[in-house]
Amino acid sequence: MDGVRTVRTFPSALIRLPDAEAGMTDSGTGITGSRRRRGLAVVFFVVFLDLLGFGIIIPILPYYTRTFPGGTEFVIGLLAASYSAMQFVFAPLLGSLSDRVGRRPVLVVSLCGSVVAWTVFGLADALWLLFLSRMLAGAMGGNLSTAQAYVADVTPPERRAAALGFIGAAFGLGFIFGPGIGAVLSFDATVAAVDGLLPAAVPISRFSLPSFAAAAASLAGVLVALLFLPESRTVAESAAATATERISSITQLRAAVATPGLRPLLLAFFLVSFAFSGVQVMFVPYVADIYGYTAAQSALLLTYIGVVAVITQGVLVGRLSARYSPVRLSLFGTALLVVGVGAIPASRAIGSVLPDLTALAPFLTADLLGLLLVLTLLPLGNGILSVTLTALVSQRASAAVQGSAFGITQGAGSLARTVGPPVMGGLYFAVGYWSPFVVGSVLLLPVLWLVSRLGVTQEAYEPRPADPGHAR
Repeated sequence: MDGVRTVRTFPSALIRLPDAEAGMTDSGTGITGSRRRRGLAVVFFVVFLDLLGFGIIIPILPYYTRTFPGGTEFVIGLLAASYSAMQFVFAPLLGSLSDRVGRRPVLVVSLCGSVVAWTVFGLADALWLLFLSRMLAGAMGGNLSTAQAYVADVTPPERRAAALGFIGAAFGLGFIFGPGIGAVLSFDATVAAVDGLLPAAVPISRFSLPSFAAAAASLAGVLVALLFLPESRTVAESAAATATERISSITQLRAAVATPGLRPLLLAFFLVSFAFSGVQVMFVPYVADIYGYTAAQSALLLTYIGVVAVITQGVLVGRLSARYSPVRLSLFGTALLVVGVGAIPASRAIGSVLPDLTALAPFLTADLLGLLLVLTLLPLGNGILSVTLTALVSQRASAAVQGSAFGITQGAGSLARTVGPPVMGGLYFAVGYWSPFVVGSVLLLPVLWLVSRLGVTQEAYEPRPADPGHAR
């Protein structure tokens, strides 16, 4: 595809970086040419390291919680919700702050906070410390809005969807490698080997070691950002944004609801996050109950989903966005997600009509093929939809408040991820295994209507004048 270059830090066949120079003039960000490309590459790497740390914690969180008195499944759910709740509160604040003081300092400080959070998590000797660390990690995890705003600063509107997909791929890679690293670091042999290398004063266990590794990943992100990340905003741009009132996330959400251009996108973000987060949480119980899969087998399925998500957001979205508007792609992604989520309870029935390929490979049963077919639709649809919805937000927010706009939408997603999993979990156990997937599919249907209201003509996608005060 024209205007793209390979990022050598990651597999070249998988991750491709939009060329920040191609067809682009200096927009007043203060960085040009190769520094723009470097900025995108560094942000990608920083987001990857941040999500790597988050992913490392995933396999150990339930087991670690149960080692404490009162560490029930309900408490595990509260711990998960506390992370998303703090993201909801702090994502708009960090996005707005980055508009005033710059993207680079906000990213650096938030990553430093993640280092502290994961270190406390590994040293915790009480449930309240687990909650404290998770809440701090969630607050610092609101820096996604800042990373997205950085991408918007250094890419022209017509290339923004591809660049945001690039950031989405960093998420996918973090979730692919993180859980695997966490599982390896929790093995008794690994713990014993590391414990023998470190001073006795450092408490090494199958829970603390992955936590310290997550802290180390965030610390690496701090160093990379300090050494290599150029600021994307000029002093003048930050000064103009400083005049913006510092408001709470609730106030920002109210303002977004009152903004015609952002209102349908905000609701779409909420519905997609609500449905998809609930489906994600209930997927493992589903394959355990219906297919009898072990934790290791479930982890392999999650890895497959992650691989498809990386390919979708790192490669496919960029190619499709060169041909189709974000609105058309959002409609396509939503349709895939509606079908994929709704088809999960029927995956075994779908497999029954597929050929049995065990003669080629013993594990390629018809059941597995049916499940993989359905699961392919989930990261494909969600990858396309999440990136293009983000691109639409960028088009409809002024250049001066990109960080705030991304923070608002991320906050809406975090709020949905706070309430979605417990609601879907209640449906699973009270109604039946099929209910969260059917309800999730139904909840996604209004997204088709919300996106279609934005218009599907190519003219709606054409770049608007580069006026910082022009609401795109």
